Amino acid sequence: MSSISSSVIRARVAASTNPAFARHVLRKSLTRHKPQPLTASTAIPRSNITTSTSNSIGRMTRSSIRKSSTAHMYHDSHSATIPPQTRLQRPYTFHIGASWAGKPEYEPSQSFKIPFPSDTLIGTWRDKTLSRKKAVRSADAGEDFFFVQEMRNHSGVSFGVADGVGGWVDSGVDPALFSQALMFHAHRYSRNAWAGEPEIDPTMDYEEREQVEGWEMTPYECLDLAYGGVLREKSVQAGSSTACIISLNASSGLLRSAKQLTKLPANAGRKFSRACVDSPAEADTFEMKLRDGDLVIAYTDGFSDNVFPSEMVTICSLVARAGGTEDEQVQAMADRMVEYARRCMKNKTRVSPFERDASRQGMYFRGGKEDDVTVIVGLVRETS
Repeated sequence: MSSISSSVIRARVAASTNPAFARHVLRKSLTRHKPQPLTASTAIPRSNITTSTSNSIGRMTRSSIRKSSTAHMYHDSHSATIPPQTRLQRPYTFHIGASWAGKPEYEPSQSFKIPFPSDTLIGTWRDKTLSRKKAVRSADAGEDFFFVQEMRNHSGVSFGVADGVGGWVDSGVDPALFSQALMFHAHRYSRNAWAGEPEIDPTMDYEEREQVEGWEMTPYECLDLAYGGVLREKSVQAGSSTACIISLNASSGLLRSAKQLTKLPANAGRKFSRACVDSPAEADTFEMKLRDGDLVIAYTDGFSDNVFPSEMVTICSLVARAGGTEDEQVQAMADRMVEYARRCMKNKTRVSPFERDASRQGMYFRGGKEDDVTVIVGLVRETS
């Protein structure tokens, strides 16, 4: 079964940490320092990313994820943030980095794959999303997908990850179609919605107020609307995906998220065994107030099945110490986490989180678990 996790890290770089597991919130506060150019001499070499699970970084708190949503900054030039001169001044700004990689042995010619054509709306958006700059080399995201979208009037940022369930290949269904369509529609609705209540000038006349466009949308509502969009897609006959959508409010600093396993039944003309439906109305939601220096991290199980939470914190701390601008740091964190997950999933002698979980269920599994991996990192900064 696929799983999606999101974390908020808040701890000091020099503190100590305890492992935490998927679907828990981890909080860590990064020490502010003067941004410096990220050069070859300051970049973190792979050899410095430890596989040790010893407590070496920060004390971490955790709480169960309930209904939640998140948002993020993004624009057509693929920069993680909006230039200050082109947006309204708000108390919070968000810096977003994203990285991804398909399975190490992923070969399209050997798997069932019928992608959205590049000249379709979803196909064009997919190709544009995958053109984001990153350090990790990969043909595509495999059966995972994601989105990063600035919300209306720079009111916040929305982002999400989806992990298509590969078992649908046995039924002749491309698992990537569901996750790509779900993220496309989540992006589409987030683009036109506010992260909080629409901002209306109280001095406006009633007629002018009515002309203010858009509406407040939570991740819970976004997931429901996106699922409805997938149901209308004729190219998506069936499929399922775990998905986590997060929104970050630039005015209040409120994080909201929603997480759910959604399943799409077969169309009337085609039947699949064991097909069922999980409504987005059953999604778990969560919300919390963010502070300066918080990191919000969303990832698929290709990461959490191979990397322990303490190692994730170590990677983020090492990158932060290396310096660089906020945009460079969050992108480097996402890239390092994906690279490290790929190394771990190929190691059959190292104990992995998936191996430990399997042993608790009375099953035997050795080493890392190969899978698609997607990671999104968001850094919170208070401007006032």
